[in-house]
Amino acid sequence: MKTTLNRRDFLKKLGLGAAAVTISGCSPNPLGRSQRKALPKPNIVFIMADDVGQPVLGCYGGTSYKTPNLDKLAETGIRFNHCYSSPVCAPSRVKIMTGRYGFRNYKKWGHIPPDETTFGHVLKYAGYATAIAGKWQMCLQKKDPDHVTKMGFEQNCVFGWHEGPRYYKPFIYQNGKIRQDVEDKYGPDVYCDFLIDFIKRNKDKPFLAYYSMTLAHAISNDLATPPPTGPLGRYQTYKELVEYMDKLVGRVVAALDELNLRDNTLILFVGDNGTPAEFITKVVDGKYIEEPIISKVGDKTVVGGKGKLTDAGTRVPLIANWPGTTPAGKVSDDLIDFSDFMPTFLQLARTAPPPGLTIDGISFAPQLQAKKAYPRKWAYCQWSGKAWVRTQRFKLYRDGRLYDIQNDPLEKSPIRPDADTAETSAARKELLNAFESLKKT
Repeated sequence: MKTTLNRRDFLKKLGLGAAAVTISGCSPNPLGRSQRKALPKPNIVFIMADDVGQPVLGCYGGTSYKTPNLDKLAETGIRFNHCYSSPVCAPSRVKIMTGRYGFRNYKKWGHIPPDETTFGHVLKYAGYATAIAGKWQMCLQKKDPDHVTKMGFEQNCVFGWHEGPRYYKPFIYQNGKIRQDVEDKYGPDVYCDFLIDFIKRNKDKPFLAYYSMTLAHAISNDLATPPPTGPLGRYQTYKELVEYMDKLVGRVVAALDELNLRDNTLILFVGDNGTPAEFITKVVDGKYIEEPIISKVGDKTVVGGKGKLTDAGTRVPLIANWPGTTPAGKVSDDLIDFSDFMPTFLQLARTAPPPGLTIDGISFAPQLQAKKAYPRKWAYCQWSGKAWVRTQRFKLYRDGRLYDIQNDPLEKSPIRPDADTAETSAARKELLNAFESLKKT
């Protein structure tokens, strides 16, 4: 897709005003003409935390960290129990921005193909102001400073991956130029300030604010020289970063309240993958030292699974809050796949992707609006040459291993075909059919 199209030509390309394009679970024109005029398009504040699994948040039963702002969003909105990411950040981000499974477009680490269509592109040409702040990590920006803008985010403030720190004395690109005024600033504050300013400047039109948080990832260990430790004289612990993450989420919510935007703003919070098992806390003799992360759910110790295809690596928190629209205090067991965010945003914006573009996701906008929904039957994930399809209970790997996750969450005992019950046999057949359907697309 060419980002140099003017808005009229892009809308023609989308097929709006001509034959409507329908993607799985997403109707581009769900309302009648008169209703479309009467209802404003909602603002979307999409917050993605880095390395934060479900056990981290109090609303999911976590007891190791204080997350009152996120817990309140869950209490007054919807908490989803079955949202599935990739086990590491880069494929999760490509999948969530494009609505497409990795076998279509994920070629190498930290890269999104230049011809991909993101939700930034489509919402921009649907009349939304678009911005991203925090983590991009989809290219080396010193080679392409305007990459973020080209991918649909008109306003952007992101740290320079592989070029400098994300936290203290951050190395930040803002709209393609390196910021020179952040030497004495803390990166997460800079990204949050930028996003709040973007919201203030665009409060009178629909906006997409993609808050791709750097928190609560460890300090960058991809730099030749260890990054600065800040005023603490040491690196922050995982607990400190998690609780600061929650504080910044609270700042964004407060800004929306002050601007009287909450009733027409959907806030979505999700993690990009599971919690890591270890965390860089210091440097000794030029070497990074990792210490274990200890998280608890109730009195039970939970080990992080970042990088693994288990629940600990791919089952992530998802909270939706839209006062007066999302049911308050609801807990949903519907399956949500990272490919589902793109069609959800399109349906909420009452627009469509370019004709001929394959979208794998199914919109969960009906669940957000307390309408009749047709949730997906299975979710799909791939990483490092392996893949699975799953329901809420059963998970089948491409190599034939079937697990009853409800009774074997750590995946210790695969169910052999010759030991199948009627229930596991039916699950195996359903999930094999899902794999077969993917081969045909």
